[in-house]
Amino acid sequence: MLVDEFWTAMNSGHPYPEGPRIGDAFGELYFRSVMGESAMEIYERDDGYLIVSDVAKYVAPPGDWPQVEQWALERVSGRILDVGCGAGRAAVPLQERGEFVVGLDISPGAVEAARKRGVRRLFKGTVREHAAGSPRYDTFLLLGGNLGLLESAEKAPEFLSALSAMSAPGARIIGIGTDPYGSTNPLATSYNERNRRLGRMAGQLRARIRFEDLATPWFDYLRCSLDELNELLTGSDWRLGDVNTDWHPHYCVELHLRRA
Repeated sequence: MLVDEFWTAMNSGHPYPEGPRIGDAFGELYFRSVMGESAMEIYERDDGYLIVSDVAKYVAPPGDWPQVEQWALERVSGRILDVGCGAGRAAVPLQERGEFVVGLDISPGAVEAARKRGVRRLFKGTVREHAAGSPRYDTFLLLGGNLGLLESAEKAPEFLSALSAMSAPGARIIGIGTDPYGSTNPLATSYNERNRRLGRMAGQLRARIRFEDLATPWFDYLRCSLDELNELLTGSDWRLGDVNTDWHPHYCVELHLRRA
């Protein structure tokens, strides 16, 4: 198709191009990484901003992780639920050091990739679905910025409640978060302002992951400051414990049960 014909088609509402297929792009990327294949992940924000990265990060050993994640891994103990386990990046080394760990992910491909890497205990589904089986854990691990799975001010209580329902006495959440106010990049600050105009938290990302012609559905992922996190914990069974902010804007927190 000639360039002028393409733009004529676009401006007239012609269905070409149709856009990506919707499916398990996460899982496809994880599986490629486990197979040692070269693949690039495309992170697409709802304002059109794109980040491209190598999927090799999903199987990197702990020695290659950011220091904030290494610090978090050292604090994990007891029966562990690795929430958003992906290809088993954390579950594999935890198993190797003798820990009881269950990897949880909503992506079928991620679960299959983790199983292929040797993760013995896996659950495909949400934390709410897993809680229905009444398991009990001492540590909930949210690496890779997965405090973002709180999603939004509206969804956070449900997520925190599901973890509380699976908590053994003295349970902890150990998670990595990102302060959305830690950048002066106009692409970041303007997105924060856009979110506020839309009635969302400033750091509430709406994004999808793309690989080749495949894309996940759009999802929300929350970046919040420590003050905002503390506010989200109000009324929940969790309180803020130890905090490590040495790697700003990323931080690691321990959340503790309020009840015994």
